[in-house]
Amino acid sequence: MQVGSSFAVAESGYLPSEKFDDDGRIKRTGTWKSATAHIITAVIGSGVLSLAWCFAQLGWIAGSITLALFSVITMYNSILLTDCYRSPDPVTGTRNYSYMDAVKSNLGPLQHKLCGIAQYGVLVGITIGYTTTTAISMAAIKRSNCFHKQGHEAGCHVSNNMFMVIFAVIQIILSQIPNFHKLSPISVVAAIMSFSYSLIGIGLSIAKIAEHGIAKTSLTGIPVGPNLSGMEKMWRTFSALGDVAFAYSFCFVLIEIQDTLKSSPPENKQMKVATAAGIMASTVFYMLCGVLGYAAFGNDAPGNFLTGFGFYDPYWLVDIGNICIVIHLLGAYQVLAQPLFGFMETSSKKKWPQNKLVTRDFSLCGFELNTFRFASRASYVIVTTIIAMLFPFFNDFVGLLGAGTFWPLSVYFPIEMYISQAKIRKYSFTWIWMQILSLACLIVSLVAAVGSTRGLITSVESFKPFQSVS
Repeated sequence: MQVGSSFAVAESGYLPSEKFDDDGRIKRTGTWKSATAHIITAVIGSGVLSLAWCFAQLGWIAGSITLALFSVITMYNSILLTDCYRSPDPVTGTRNYSYMDAVKSNLGPLQHKLCGIAQYGVLVGITIGYTTTTAISMAAIKRSNCFHKQGHEAGCHVSNNMFMVIFAVIQIILSQIPNFHKLSPISVVAAIMSFSYSLIGIGLSIAKIAEHGIAKTSLTGIPVGPNLSGMEKMWRTFSALGDVAFAYSFCFVLIEIQDTLKSSPPENKQMKVATAAGIMASTVFYMLCGVLGYAAFGNDAPGNFLTGFGFYDPYWLVDIGNICIVIHLLGAYQVLAQPLFGFMETSSKKKWPQNKLVTRDFSLCGFELNTFRFASRASYVIVTTIIAMLFPFFNDFVGLLGAGTFWPLSVYFPIEMYISQAKIRKYSFTWIWMQILSLACLIVSLVAAVGSTRGLITSVESFKPFQSVS
């Protein structure tokens, strides 16, 4: 096979040229900086503003230790995963274009199928959850202005559905971006937005502390008493552990992000730097939001600073914070949806290689479009939006999905792939340490899943279709 005149083929594969990489694809141009932006966009979600609630459940000691511990675990497993982008050698081996490809190369077809179920299940769930969360932030802007005009005691009920439709229309347009390689500008903007609303939350917390002092807090979180039973305390603690664990999860898109990097310096070295930078930056903001938020609100910390109206004033700053959340989630949706889109389109091209609707691109006003890409991606956005409208408690389900997939996607597969690729001897010190880490994370994942299941049952019991924000 030959692509153009500047491309030759050797027995071992393609020879790189000015326009093409060693696998015959258009030359990748990503750097560790663009990869860091992708990671921050994927990791820091609006959930950062709920970390004060997690601290209220866990307390100063367990809250701080949990954040630091999951930061280290995520960084460790992610660095292991960076060496699995190429197989069998991490520098000169064959490229794996997706997380599932890496699992198949290193662990075989059975685990490849199990990985696909977990990975695409969680990605679908998160994109539906982002639709709900974005609509809540949009509605919060309208409610904030209502509270400013009519007072904090006003009802100011707002339906989310109109805002979900607006979000869907924008996503249908953004979804025509063909692949991860073209997402860098959106990821940079989204990363800036995530820093912006985090800083707004931190600033409002500091202002509240300066005005009213440190609220009532505890080393162990909300105490058991007349208003909180021991059982309820346990459920909330489990749920908070799951929230923190899933807050750091991005391994299921790491390989796809790494596939955007240029080949020199080696991709695994660049990705290690990007991973360290992205996770350290995320941890700083997580710690600041959690600690300062808990200090500001104490044991009464809301689920979200900005949409839960922990702050009413200055209303314009709360509005800006929610606008930043909306812009960030517009980009984050794309970062997490691209692996899904890529899977759908690659599978379709393999099944119908002669179908021009699937394989042929056309130009419209300078943009490269594809009929199948437009139809399939638009359909996906529409279906996920309808699900978000029908089930406004879907975020609780995402919490369960996240708890259930944290261990396999962020811990088990990265560790097992690294053991296989690095040929680590069974029962060696490294092997035993990795298995202990995997087992510990499995226990946390199961505990978090139990807490999320209880929260989901409670939400379903109180479910009202087409619920408004109130």
